[in-house]
Amino acid sequence: MAVPQDVHVRICNQEIVKFDLEVKALIQDIGDCSGPLSALTELNTKVKEKFQQLRHRIQELEQSAKEQDKESEKQVLLQEVENHKKQMLRKTAKESLAQTSSAITESLMGISRMMSQQVQQSEEAMQTLVNSSRTILDANEEFKSMSGTIQLGRKLITKYNRRELTDKLLIFLALALFLATVLYIVKKRLFPFL
Repeated sequence: MAVPQDVHVRICNQEIVKFDLEVKALIQDIGDCSGPLSALTELNTKVKEKFQQLRHRIQELEQSAKEQDKESEKQVLLQEVENHKKQMLRKTAKESLAQTSSAITESLMGISRMMSQQVQQSEEAMQTLVNSSRTILDANEEFKSMSGTIQLGRKLITKYNRRELTDKLLIFLALALFLATVLYIVKKRLFPFL
């Protein structure tokens, strides 16, 4: 059983209005979406599906308008079809903006991840620098203490060299005194008259 033409037109108009409202609601949801990228992508897909259904209903309405017997009804319906197409074009722009928004969001999330990685690498580099600085400071302190020890060793060696020279001189003088004493004793014993 065929549906009368005017009933079919009324049903198409009602479905167009229904899909139009659903698309508006979905676009609003996309604007309000602050969730993950997957939620934004899902809303975007739903908008595309509703647009397809809306296009299909507008095409059905256009076909019904062309099949009208009365020229006045035909013109009224064709004018409605034109109005619906214009509204759909405006909504397509919004869908495009939503897709652009989705792409920008994805891009920003990627940039955010990259920045996070850079901050992590910077922190690791900073920690490495801190550890290197600490090692250099420790080495510097050790060098200073070794430098002090080397200076003390140099002073001690200089002092021992002087002491050695003094000791050699004293030994030489003691030996000379001993020899002089021995010669004196030998002379007195062997040559008492001299």
